[in-house]
Amino acid sequence: MKVPQNSADRTRKSKFYILAITFVAALGGLLFGYDTGVIGGSQLYFTEYFSFSATQQGWAVGSALFGCLFGAAVSGFLINKFSQKNALLLSAILFTISAWGSGVPESLNMLVIFRIIGGIGLGIASMTAPMYIAEIAPPNLRGRLVSYYQLAIVIGFFVVFVATYFIGGGNTYDLSPEEITAIHDYNVNRGWRLMFWSELIPSSLFFVLLLFVPNSPRWLMLKGRNEEAKVILHKMNDSDEVAEQEYREIERSLKEGVSVKKASPFQPKYRKVLFIGVALSILQQVTGINAILYYGAEIFSNALGYGPEDALKQQILLGLVNLVFTFVAIYSVDKWGRKPLLMTGVTGMLLGLLTVGFSLYTGQLGIVSLVGILVFIASFALSMGPVTWVLLSEIFPNKIRGMAMSIAVAAQWLFNGIVASVFPILVKSNVNETAFNGALPYFIFGFFCVITIVFVYRMIPETKNKSLEELERIWD
Repeated sequence: MKVPQNSADRTRKSKFYILAITFVAALGGLLFGYDTGVIGGSQLYFTEYFSFSATQQGWAVGSALFGCLFGAAVSGFLINKFSQKNALLLSAILFTISAWGSGVPESLNMLVIFRIIGGIGLGIASMTAPMYIAEIAPPNLRGRLVSYYQLAIVIGFFVVFVATYFIGGGNTYDLSPEEITAIHDYNVNRGWRLMFWSELIPSSLFFVLLLFVPNSPRWLMLKGRNEEAKVILHKMNDSDEVAEQEYREIERSLKEGVSVKKASPFQPKYRKVLFIGVALSILQQVTGINAILYYGAEIFSNALGYGPEDALKQQILLGLVNLVFTFVAIYSVDKWGRKPLLMTGVTGMLLGLLTVGFSLYTGQLGIVSLVGILVFIASFALSMGPVTWVLLSEIFPNKIRGMAMSIAVAAQWLFNGIVASVFPILVKSNVNETAFNGALPYFIFGFFCVITIVFVYRMIPETKNKSLEELERIWD
């Protein structure tokens, strides 16, 4: 292959171009984490402000997730019709409306409406952003670049945990009981509103930066805008030869088999990959991650014996562990492969859940319980967090990627919503309190970890270092 003399300079420019696009798209993940995390701290206070029952609390927290379900369900249509870029712009607008509106309600219904609006934006972004990153990433970096989306999610968690901690009053260790009561009363009456409004900053930034990113070359070619696609491919690759080769591969993939308009993820040849994507999405949720993230402050406050304001501080530790081990996953996913990370991480999740469960069951609360939760979070950050998004963004063939990923992510949000809504009811149930001493939810999540280990071993193919077009041949 003939290498241009300015190849080093072009390589730097192409890498910067791809990284810049990835950074902007990954902000959708940061908003995912921020919006998910803000409910964890704020619900401690708005639940008291509105005097919610366990069912009302579950609905206030979980309602956004059913908006996410709708957003994910329609995102395949939005992408096919308007492109990933425009779908993300819509999600940024919805995030902004929700961030403002969630801080103003005086009733459960109004809070739920604005949470659902944000949920729709979140559902759109959660499916569109990793798919967009996967389509612009070179095969040897795709796992790492898509993992940046998960990194952005956990950065969002960490940032919002820090924000809610300081909005909630910061360190209360040396304060008198009267001062702590005054801070708590402030948080109940106003602090939780500021927690929601703080999301206006990242949501506005996301919208502005999206105006400067291109459409995906694969989407452009699906729409017959081949010359525009070529221009972007040449910017993304370090040589004209590689750009032309990728162009021909995409063109060949789109011409083979049924047309795009007739392609359906429910066709017999695609049913297995659709099943794998949907099952993996469901298992990511029923193993318990978002129950612990949404209700982390309440778990620390009630089950583990911390005060409400101290619980916000423990959430920062949770977010930090999540962040550190996501970095480990990013630098391992293209070296170790997707399957080894999943097997290792889910095993760690199981051990963490069993530790928490037995510490609650035996009444041995404190550091052991905290370590169990942190082991669970670290193991998830190493595996089911980033690797699920990597696999969902790469396993589906070009012709059905939008619709198939939309279905898989919709299933993810459906079970996310179910878990989030049921968890507080299960925690306060008579059988959990009397027969399991508060440990039942963690044993249930552990059971699903066992199912996940078997599923990954039997069903998940290894996809590292393969182009999106090469992966299509697995299902052929």
